[in-house]
Amino acid sequence: MSYNNILVAYDGSNLSRKAISHASALAESYGAALTVLHVYQVPLVNNGDFMVTLPADWSQQYMDHSFKVLEEAKALVPGTVNATFKLIDGDPANTILDYARDEGADLIVLGSRGLGGIREFVLGSVSHNVMQHAKAPVLIVK
Repeated sequence: MSYNNILVAYDGSNLSRKAISHASALAESYGAALTVLHVYQVPLVNNGDFMVTLPADWSQQYMDHSFKVLEEAKALVPGTVNATFKLIDGDPANTILDYARDEGADLIVLGSRGLGGIREFVLGSVSHNVMQHAKAPVLIVK
């Protein structure tokens, strides 16, 4: 089996750092392109009657933090790897799945759990959802 287009999801967690390390090694070994994807989701707030977005200054702070997370990821990928870095707003699992499909990823790499507050028993909800619905092979790093 050979890989040409590897996608790794990064959220700043320790396990996503390990995922970048594994994905980088695979990309280098196969001469594959590596895409590091950070998905952020500006939270909605329930005011009792309906959901509203955060105030603009809070949303900007959230976005600024996401740029820092992506910069962190850039420092983790060796310069010898052909890597691109993407920042996308959306639901993490669905965004990872859509990006992998649209960009033709032939391997998806992600940590078994991220920074989310609510975790499933064994796998995080994002990694579980990606594993269940991805068309490409998925490597879960723990």
